[in-house]
Order: sequence, then structure tokens, then C-alpha cells
Amino acid sequence: MNERDEELRAIAERYARRSGVDRYSLLRPEIWAMLVEREGALRRRLALRSGTAADWRLVEVGCGSGGNLLGMLRLGLRPEHLTGLELLPDRLESARYVLPAAVQLRAGDASQAEIAEGSQDLALQFTVFSSILNDDLQMRLAQAMWRWLKPGGAVLWYDFVVNNPRNADVRGVPLSRVRQLFPDGRMHAERVTLAPPVARTVCRVHPRAYALFNSVPWLRTHVLAVIEKP
Repeated sequence: MNERDEELRAIAERYARRSGVDRYSLLRPEIWAMLVEREGALRRRLALRSGTAADWRLVEVGCGSGGNLLGMLRLGLRPEHLTGLELLPDRLESARYVLPAAVQLRAGDASQAEIAEGSQDLALQFTVFSSILNDDLQMRLAQAMWRWLKPGGAVLWYDFVVNNPRNADVRGVPLSRVRQLFPDGRMHAERVTLAPPVARTVCRVHPRAYALFNSVPWLRTHVLAVIEKP
């Protein structure tokens, strides 16, 4: 087994260890607050782009069970313009169950996906790169995403920037690394998302405590970025 295949196997094992964990349920107040905050920030960024959402073509790396693609449909993107790439077959099957049949879903290593060069307006990744611990695979995936984009297209990036000392399955991706991955991109970035351990604690007191603590910038652990291709 080569280094690439070993890392892909390890990624699958890391995600398997998280499966069935109620910690990520949208019924939890802190998870819902994070989602609302992130989607609001993303909508504000997308509203600045030219063109019409119905015309945008988007590919998501690591589409999971389809939640982000459902969100794109709500924003006005058309199902036949959406492509989801997913490494784990069970997650892909869940996505097939909830998404319209016109959405293209493909299994396997996203860095090897047959997406036409310059065919996409947007390439989306949410907390995928932090689960890739091999630098070379990170770079190959970033280069593939960049190839897929049209001139004027953009990577939509959401991931955390700090390491979690309690979770060796992930590592933070600081902005310096994001710039290495997309050296030719024009980046617009903002810190979002209250640190999950803090969010879980304060939301037990009251869900509205999320907004209060999230107003402190250094308590935010993630970056939402739009990386534009010239």
C-alpha cells in the first residue's frame, strides 16, 4: 500500500471513530448556533459575487450526508449544477437518500475525481483538510480543486485553525497553510465559530450564551474564507 492509499485508509478510520456521536446533532443548541452563524457568513460572502446562483456550478469535496449541498439548493443553486465527492460509501448513500436525483454524487478519492478543468464556479470544503494529516495529499487535493475552477471562480473554505490537544485525528489548518495550498488565490477570510468545548458548556446554561461568548474574537476557532481564482 502506497503513502496515498495509507492516508485515505486512515482518513476513513478517523471518520469511523466519529460515527454515531450525538455531539454533532443539529438538535443540540450549540451545533445549531454554529450552523446558523456559518450559513449567515457564507450567504453574505456569496451575495457579493457576480452572476445568478441558479447559474453557478459547485463541487463539494467531502459532501458527507449531503447537508451542505441541501443548503446550496436553498440558496438557489440548481441540483443539476451540483456535484458531491465523498470518500466513505455509507455517507454517500445517506446523501443519495436526501438529495434530488439530479445532484451528481461520486465516491472515492476527491483528488482523483474526473471533474473537467475550468468547469466549476465554486469548490466547497468544510472541515475536510483538517482531517487530512498528510501534507502531500492536502496539496494534491487543493491543486485539483483549483484546476476545476473557472477564472473568477472561488474555493469556499471552512475549517479550524488551531490544534485540538484531545483529538489526534485532526489538526488545525492555519491561514498560512491555506495560502500555501492556494498561492495564486485572492483570499477574503473571517474568524467564526465559538470554540466547540466552550460552546457546549455555555449553551447548557442558555442557548443565547453562544452569541455572547462568540463576540470575543479569540474564542473563535474556525475560518470561513472565499479564495478567488484570478
